[in-house]
Amino acid sequence: MKKIDWYILKNFILTFFFCIILFTAISVVVDISEKTDDFARAKLSADFVMRNYYVGFVPFIVSFLFPLFTFIAVIFFTSRLANRSEIIAILASGTSFNRMLRPFLIGGLLLGALLWYGNRSIVPRANEIRTSFELKYTKSDRGSGSYRSAIYMRIDSFSYCGIRYYDTVGRSGSGFFMDRLEDNKVVYNLRADNISWDTATKKWRLSGIVERTLNGLEEEVKKDTIRRLDLNFTPADLKKDEYVKTRLTTPELKQLIALERMRGAEDINDMEVELYRRDATPVTVVILTLIGAVLASRKIRGGSGMHLAAGFAIAAVFILFDRFSTIFSVKGDFPPLIAAWLPNLIFGVLTYYLYRKAPK
Repeated sequence: MKKIDWYILKNFILTFFFCIILFTAISVVVDISEKTDDFARAKLSADFVMRNYYVGFVPFIVSFLFPLFTFIAVIFFTSRLANRSEIIAILASGTSFNRMLRPFLIGGLLLGALLWYGNRSIVPRANEIRTSFELKYTKSDRGSGSYRSAIYMRIDSFSYCGIRYYDTVGRSGSGFFMDRLEDNKVVYNLRADNISWDTATKKWRLSGIVERTLNGLEEEVKKDTIRRLDLNFTPADLKKDEYVKTRLTTPELKQLIALERMRGAEDINDMEVELYRRDATPVTVVILTLIGAVLASRKIRGGSGMHLAAGFAIAAVFILFDRFSTIFSVKGDFPPLIAAWLPNLIFGVLTYYLYRKAPK
């Protein structure tokens, strides 16, 4: 690392943190303006809101806009270097274009590593604080509903169960069934009119039970009024939580995905996209850093304004690709791994193209 490397790296990092502070402050102000009525209705003090909501909101918004912060910082700082003819002087001194990009690459890798660590451990804990507050104070009247229908899951290697209707608030449902298979044939079937959670025994309470055991052409039928079963799921597993994937650290999210896959859940793609994106987004930071450095290193008429306009256009296209790939994966059959990494692959090719075309 020489003086010029420290000069570029220091100004890159300082510009990045300046962008973070500026845009985070704007985001907090906008969020406060949107939720002021909710805070006033719940009679919450400013100190309470700051400690129990914005402590989690700030890391969330920073991680969400982190790649954009990096991109803007690189373009803004590099454009100033180009407008002051500093890049021309650097290249004229005999420094190659590749050598000049080294501090940008180092800065991108440092920021990408910071985001990678935050996505895996810090941001999920912040999301737990933020979403718990939102569900309690700002979304209590707009929840996803307390009733679920047609719940099906796998409870062990040979058994499957389902609930026709389930009330997540009352922790009770109706139309429960459980089947056990051997050699792809049903050998046991249990049906119950009602199912509810017994908080005392931590088991499920079934009523109106009809139990069938099959052995070839023979069938044994039993009826029971009430029975308690220890199944491998709890009311928390049946409660539809739209935030669950963002609340869990990466090891916890992997465990949940494995459990849901074993149960045969249908919404695993959404969680897998979140898992893979936690590794893909730090790479996005490095890619956008190189694109910004290559794009803004040329001195053009219009100065920083043109560079920033081009940067925002590229960022908008990137977000569009990212959203489309996510939707195709969550709502369709697009593989989650490809959905998370496809924007990086496309813009990696764009980075190489811009690098080849850049004046050196």
